[in-house]
Amino acid sequence: MDKNHFDKDISKLLSYVLRHNPSHFHLEISEDGWVDVVQILRGFEEKNISLQDEDLARIVRENNKQRFAFSNDGLKIRANQGHSIPVNLNLKPIEPPEFLYHGTSITNLESIQETGIQRMNRHHVHLSENFQTAFAVGSRHGIPVVLQVFSQKMYSEGKVFFQSKNKVWLTEFVSSEYFQVLT
Repeated sequence: MDKNHFDKDISKLLSYVLRHNPSHFHLEISEDGWVDVVQILRGFEEKNISLQDEDLARIVRENNKQRFAFSNDGLKIRANQGHSIPVNLNLKPIEPPEFLYHGTSITNLESIQETGIQRMNRHHVHLSENFQTAFAVGSRHGIPVVLQVFSQKMYSEGKVFFQSKNKVWLTEFVSSEYFQVLT
């Protein structure tokens, strides 16, 4: 297996265990989402997957979506957002730009227009600062649709926004009055 496929497969599995199912690797995850790197490496080893320290460091460093972060001392790792398990990432509320964008599939559009953009099984709705990123996200789910979110209006009306370490914008819910369909 070439390095790119290896890194992609490891990144997917790492996302799964850090965001959704730490018990898959028998991980002890802190309330703020941190896991000892030694535990992660041991978990891969128990699944007969050879992952070295330098592989993990490269995957975290080179991940184009910056999904993961190491602690300052490099001994722990966590996902930057997207959790379905209870974690507190200690994010601080922040004022958003005038517009943010949400990518989805055309098959979801009717439901979203009726019920709003919901966080589903995650802690927050994920939004991006640009159309291209939202389009790419929507493309992963089928024919893409991009919604322009009136984030500054939401904020001025008391809705709270956060920004994860990897620059993904997060909020609890986006009512249909706060977005328009662009594609």
